[in-house]
Amino acid sequence: MEVDALQSHFSLLFFSFSISLVVVAVLVELLRTRPWWCNCAVCKAYVTSSWSAEFDNLCDWYAHLLRESPTRTITVHVLGCTVTANPDNVEHMLKTRFENYPKGKPFASILGDLLGRGIFNVDGEHWRFQRKMASAELGSAAVRVFASQIVAEEVGFRLLPLLDMACKNDAVLDLQDVFRRLAFDSICKISFGLDPGCLQLSLPMSEFAAAFDKATRLLAGRATHTIPAIWKVKRLFNRGSEGQIREAIELVDLLAKEVVHQRRKYGFASDQDLLSRFMRCIDNDRYLRDIVISFVLAGRDTVASALTSFFMLLSRYPAVCSAIRDEVEDIVGNAPALASYDQLRELHYLHAALYESMRLYPPVQFDSKFCLDDDVLPDGTFVRKGTRMTYHAYAMGRMEELWGSDYAEFRPERWIRHGQFVPESPFKYPVFHGGLRVCLGKEMALMEMKSVVALVIRDFDVDVLGGNRPPKFAPGLTATLSGGLAVRARRRTGSAAPHGTS
Repeated sequence: MEVDALQSHFSLLFFSFSISLVVVAVLVELLRTRPWWCNCAVCKAYVTSSWSAEFDNLCDWYAHLLRESPTRTITVHVLGCTVTANPDNVEHMLKTRFENYPKGKPFASILGDLLGRGIFNVDGEHWRFQRKMASAELGSAAVRVFASQIVAEEVGFRLLPLLDMACKNDAVLDLQDVFRRLAFDSICKISFGLDPGCLQLSLPMSEFAAAFDKATRLLAGRATHTIPAIWKVKRLFNRGSEGQIREAIELVDLLAKEVVHQRRKYGFASDQDLLSRFMRCIDNDRYLRDIVISFVLAGRDTVASALTSFFMLLSRYPAVCSAIRDEVEDIVGNAPALASYDQLRELHYLHAALYESMRLYPPVQFDSKFCLDDDVLPDGTFVRKGTRMTYHAYAMGRMEELWGSDYAEFRPERWIRHGQFVPESPFKYPVFHGGLRVCLGKEMALMEMKSVVALVIRDFDVDVLGGNRPPKFAPGLTATLSGGLAVRARRRTGSAAPHGTS
């Protein structure tokens, strides 16, 4: 018995010693790879959040730091992250040395619970396959015309009547929420060939939208941890924010599963929507779920974010609103008929105004890659293997050397040459990314935004309540205004009644 007891104690002692060694090894690795004790001014401000005493948003603090840096590049040591607003560095990452800056496993682990193997969360063959399939769909002229018809119907028969009803009732609307609903309905019809109204869900759509928003907000918080092991342990034990993420994603999974189910129910052999194309060559429901969620994220959140910021700016610059109205009346006219795809292409000033709005308020404020091998950026910055490399589109839109001394002003004319819209380099203006990962849905998104803006401001004045307050952004994967955008709409004198109203 004594021998057994001795062996038991020895085993316990050996096990404890082994665990201690593992813990020490993990701590040593953390100390080696992530200098969370860094005492530099930037890291101290980040860890203590002292930046918030001077700036409303983290993105504004980053923009300030990058403007102050001679190279327009900074390093946040506690995050293992180098951040740049230098166009040469952006081109280096996205084009010149594209293969050295993939999304990487660290990024995939942060968003993997939601995005899985979707196009925004993968590299290599999975990325190439999805991009090729999506390109065939989104690059088709016929599909673009089809998409413009769907958006015109959504605007004419849902959005405009909603605004008209709000006018009659003198109601306050959250325009951000309105645009999210509109964008979700549009992406479901265009990319999945389904009307959200046909989905047989156990809960109201608003609850699924709230779950999607919560999941993206909390997942974005993972990237702000100076010690990633903390959120990984919380996920392992399903505690705190990680427990909330799991609950939210379970709801999102139900929505994605129903989308796939309904697409199968109605058939997909001959349909040309994006999901049907994937379903003809994929027989894996989990993979299809990842694809559905990725395109909901792209089609709903980014378009809604861009439109929300646009109307916020428009309320502060009435001269720009008047110029857009004049152009819409010249090209589209005052008839109740909705703008055609060809007419939308002729709206150069509106196109410029949308680009200018996204320069100041990009839907995706920054994007990160991970460095595979040691590298040196064009500005001379050394980037160690495993570093998170981030280009900051929000900050780049606020650089005087890129946009002039009036960079803080909303001035669409900076994009116009001889009456025509003229784009800038995607590495100076990486709102739609650049290089091989340039946004495939860019033209479709611009078409949707033009349709909304042209028809809304032709028929309505949209007054933002408290519109002069600086925006406060909520945490998330896309730029979202905290508290939404409260507006009152007023029908303009002489405008025709919208479709769907009497």
